[in-house]
Amino acid sequence: MTSIRDIAKIAGVSPASVSRILNNDPTFHINEAARGRVIEIARKLNYNKANKKRRPKQPDSSLSVALVMRYGNMRELNDPYFLNMHKGIDEEAKKWHLRVEQPFKLDDPDKNWTDLANYGAVIIEGEMTSAAIEQIQNINPNVIFLDVNTNIRDCNIVRNDFIEATTNILDTLYDLGHRNIAYIGGKSAVVNLDGKIVLRKDDLREGGYIAWMKIHNLDQYCHTFTANWSADEALEATNQLLQLKDRPTAIVVASDPMALGVYKALNDANVNIPNDISVASFDDVEINRFLTPTLSSIDMNTEEMGKATIRLAKDLITEKIPIPLTITCHSKFNKRDSITSLN
Repeated sequence: MTSIRDIAKIAGVSPASVSRILNNDPTFHINEAARGRVIEIARKLNYNKANKKRRPKQPDSSLSVALVMRYGNMRELNDPYFLNMHKGIDEEAKKWHLRVEQPFKLDDPDKNWTDLANYGAVIIEGEMTSAAIEQIQNINPNVIFLDVNTNIRDCNIVRNDFIEATTNILDTLYDLGHRNIAYIGGKSAVVNLDGKIVLRKDDLREGGYIAWMKIHNLDQYCHTFTANWSADEALEATNQLLQLKDRPTAIVVASDPMALGVYKALNDANVNIPNDISVASFDDVEINRFLTPTLSSIDMNTEEMGKATIRLAKDLITEKIPIPLTITCHSKFNKRDSITSLN
């Protein structure tokens, strides 16, 4: 049964304030926005102070959040980036008494986009075409695009600081004397309403790498290899990289799972990390501390990114936010034994 504390939690006021608002206390003064918010949330939660023993109705679906995942559960289990993101979403939703449901995934053959009208807010992973975005916003205006790789006009966005993080790695390697730096990563996909990929483009990390190399007049050393986000393909990409006439002294890898393939390829070729080639990556999963050598990596903290997304969803449900918001979650580079100085 819905309690005053539940309403207070979502509305962001004290239980005492909720009680006085719902009891129409004439001596209680609070701004009208907060008062209206409390009354609306109580209505949506079907709070009935007159008869608390009556079996409560199901809470209004507008206090639930639809999560439309880009990938299936197997991709989640194999990629800590998404696993931690969804962990954050679930934990924060419980904190605010919001229900998170998965009506369908983007790659499902049968999905009904109009079902999204029944939710208070919608979270969609990844980037979609402009036409798809417009159609979804017409169904539900409270849409948040999570983990996108570009600016989307007139949309709520929660994303990582991939360009800044890439620059952080490259600046660190540059200060250590590295100039011949290669990049191994994957491409970003833009999909339509059917979940079909209509465009593959450079990931922000790759774009950041290319721009940084040009700015530092290192075009002759600029080499990118596509590994489709898998360890196996990263191993093959590393083998190709080792065939370069002027072998790189450092490799930036777009994710820790791919970095495992890089480690294997270098080990098989008797290339020492970091004395022959330094390696830096993204995700900073726990296993990095147990690799030999320990892997330097960007801590993206996607769990917090998931939590920030739910907080934004809550605000979209309970407040009238007049402009689209972009939340950029900043990262930290944890330098370990996999990179060394050439000086």
